Amino acid sequence: MKVAVYDTYVVKKNGTTMHFDIIVPNDQSHETVIQYGLAYLKRVGQEGQPLTTKECRFCHMEEASENVEKSINESGYYIYEMEGCN
Repeated sequence: MKVAVYDTYVVKKNGTTMHFDIIVPNDQSHETVIQYGLAYLKRVGQEGQPLTTKECRFCHMEEASENVEKSINESGYYIYEMEGCN
């Protein structure tokens, strides 16, 4: 499955920065990607933090790994946590 990767940086409520990728099928709109990001922020207790095209930018396309594809098939997207997410 070909996916689009959106590089995302969000300032947390405590002032530190979260860095994560939002990975979606390559035919998703940027609006949809933002909605997935907002759902993730809510899930990790960071609801209300700004998430716009400024914080979330298209990075590249790639072939999805098996676990990423499974997550996308189940929920529509995959979050790859990199820095400050925990």
